[in-house]
Amino acid sequence: MINREHLCSSNHPFVTPIVPHTIQSITHSSLAKMTFEGQIYFKDIDYAAKDFGNRYHLMPSAVLHPKSVSDISTIVKYIFDLGPSSELTVAARGHGHSLQGQAQAHQGIVINMESLRVSEMSFHTGKHSYVDVSAGELWINILHESLKRGLAPKSWTDYLHLTVGGTLSNAGISGQAFKHGPQINNVYQLQVVTGRGEVATCSEEENTDLFYAVLGGLGQFGIITQARIALEPAPKMVKWIRALYSDFSAFINDQEHLISSTNSFDYIEGFVIINRTGLLNNWRLSFNPKDPVQANQFTSEGKILFCLEVAKYYNPEESNHIDEEIDALLSELSYIQSTLFLSEVSYVDFLDRVHVSEIKLREKGLWEVTHPWLNLLIPRSKIHEFAQEVFGNILKDTSNGPVLIYPVNKSRWKYGTSLITPEEDVFYLVAFLSSAIPSSTGKDGLEHILTQNNKILNFCGRPHLGIKQYLPHYSSQEEWKAHFGAHWEVFHRRKLTYDPLAILAPGQRIFRRTTAFGLQ
Repeated sequence: MINREHLCSSNHPFVTPIVPHTIQSITHSSLAKMTFEGQIYFKDIDYAAKDFGNRYHLMPSAVLHPKSVSDISTIVKYIFDLGPSSELTVAARGHGHSLQGQAQAHQGIVINMESLRVSEMSFHTGKHSYVDVSAGELWINILHESLKRGLAPKSWTDYLHLTVGGTLSNAGISGQAFKHGPQINNVYQLQVVTGRGEVATCSEEENTDLFYAVLGGLGQFGIITQARIALEPAPKMVKWIRALYSDFSAFINDQEHLISSTNSFDYIEGFVIINRTGLLNNWRLSFNPKDPVQANQFTSEGKILFCLEVAKYYNPEESNHIDEEIDALLSELSYIQSTLFLSEVSYVDFLDRVHVSEIKLREKGLWEVTHPWLNLLIPRSKIHEFAQEVFGNILKDTSNGPVLIYPVNKSRWKYGTSLITPEEDVFYLVAFLSSAIPSSTGKDGLEHILTQNNKILNFCGRPHLGIKQYLPHYSSQEEWKAHFGAHWEVFHRRKLTYDPLAILAPGQRIFRRTTAFGLQ
C-alpha cells in the first residue's frame, strides 16, 4: 500500500497538534537558560523550515548548533525528562536534502548537524581499513581526505554533498550497491544519541539491536553523531560508458546479467529517456562516440529509450588491458551499436559528477526550485508490468527530470536493518527526479508533476505488485504499518525502547508525540 493523498497539494503538511503556551514557556525560558558548548538560536532560523524538496515549510522554535555530542545529549535528555506533558520534538538536520519535511520539527528543536565537529577524521589502515567521522560530515569531504591516503569508501550516493548521518538514516543507494550493498552495509560502528538522551556506541557486536535499528531507521531511534565507515583501496581513473536500448526487455536483461556476473563493471545504473531532442549531441560534451558516423545518423526524438550507464575503475598502470576487459563485457550486451559513447575521467570527477550539474542549475536559478521526487523499489518479477504502465501510458511526453532505473542484488545487503525493500532477491530502484518550474501551469509545473506521481502511485498501490517506497512519505500510521508489513512489530518495539516519547524525527510522520508512555 503506497500513500498518494499527500501528492494532491503542496500546502497541507501533517502537523502534530501543539500547545502554544507550553512551547513558548519551555522554549524561550528554560532552553534559553541552558548552557551549551555550541549555540542555540531562536531568531533568523527560517532556513531550518526549508529543504531540497521545497514543498514543506514547518518553522521550529529553535535551532541548536552543537559543538559536541554532549550538546545533543543534553537537549534531548532535557526534553525527555519533561515527560509526556511536553510537546517538544527534535529533528536532526544535515545538508537539508530531505524532500518532504522529514528533517523539520514544527515548533520543536532542529539540530544543525553540520555544526558538529567531534574531531578530525580518524583513519585506520589495515586488513579492514576505516575512517571515524562526524555524522555531520559531507561525503565529498570524506572522499577527498580518504584519497590522500589512497583509500575511499566502498558505496556511494549519486550526489556526494550529503551528510553521513542523513544517508545512513535512509540507506545510501547508488550504482555500486549491486556489488557492495548500500552505504548502511558499509558501516562498522555508530555513536548514537537515543530519544532518552543516552549516548551509546553500537555495532554488530555491541548494542546490536540499536545498530540495526538506526541503519535505515529514518531517524526514529536515535541521532547518529559519529560513524565508522569501511574503506577500500581507491582507483585513480574511471572508464565511463553509456549506450542506448529501444527494447526494454533487452535493457533489463543486460542490466541483470551484469549485476550477477563475477567479473563485471564497478558501477551499473540506467535511466529512461522520453522524447529527447539531440540526445547524442548533448552527450558529446562529456563523451566520445565509438562510431561518430553512425552516431550522427541516430535520432532520439519521439522515442522512449533506455540508457545503460556503467563504469570500470582502474589505475594508470592497468590501462593496457582495461580496454580489453571492457570490450569483452560489452560484447555480451545487446545495446544499439551506434549509440555507444565512452569517456575517461578521474575517480573524483566521476563520483562528483552531479555537482557539475548543480553548479549549472544554480547559475540558471533552477536548483532551489520544488523537487517533487518519487523513489520506488520494484520487485524484479513486476518490473515489466510497471514499465508497461508507467512508460507506456503515464509518462508519454516528458519526464521533467532524470528517471533512474537499475537493479540491485539484496543478497549483498545487511539483514535486520530498518530499511524496507521488496521481498525478492533482485529488485529495481526507479527514481523520478522531477523539477517543477516556478509559477508554471503547464507540463513542467508542480501540479502536473504531482498528478503524474499520483497516477504512478495509484498503479503501485495494487497489492500484488509488492512495490515499496524508498525515502518513504506517508500521512497516517496505518499507511506506515502497510509499508513495514511484517516488520512493523519490530519497528514499533524499537521505538518504545529507544524513543518512547516519540521526541525524534517528527517530520517522518510515523509516530505522534505521546501524551503517555505508549506510542500513538
